[in-house]
Amino acid sequence: MTEKELIKGCVREDVHCQKQLFELYAGKMMAVCKRYSRHRLEAEDMLQEAFVKVFDNLDKFAFKGSFEGWIRRIVVNTALKHNQRKYFTNEQIAVEHFPETPIQPVAYAQLGEEELLKMISHLPEGYRVVFNLYAIEGYSHKEIAEMLEIKESTSRSQLVKARKMLQNQLEKLQRLAV
Repeated sequence: MTEKELIKGCVREDVHCQKQLFELYAGKMMAVCKRYSRHRLEAEDMLQEAFVKVFDNLDKFAFKGSFEGWIRRIVVNTALKHNQRKYFTNEQIAVEHFPETPIQPVAYAQLGEEELLKMISHLPEGYRVVFNLYAIEGYSHKEIAEMLEIKESTSRSQLVKARKMLQNQLEKLQRLAV
């Protein structure tokens, strides 16, 4: 069954097509949800809410551009709304205590995807959301500012602070590895 036939089947509310579409994209979208959540249950809630929106709005998909990209945008927006409901606030943490020294390449070489995602998940929520939107999803600071209803300068500042925190965590790993 082609993607177009699958989508049309879902619009007709064919349960088998809906199940197939969910199974096809749930894994990738769960990875997106995990980046915006603190734990698996929260990510599962985001995923479920996002797929309800996907199925409710499938008739609006115009078959222009990537279907996976269309779903991803819904998932990201759902995750952001979920975080806003949790009273999204911009954390303010002093940057002065972060060293400016570069990180040795050995820390990166020993770092797996799982560890990196874990480090990102431990960032304060505002930093984590901006980091994900900018560094992983590829949104501009202007787009992030509009999505989160913050200033562009706040988005830039949150990204810098997130990077500094990650750098600090990497330096700790580097010291442990030596």
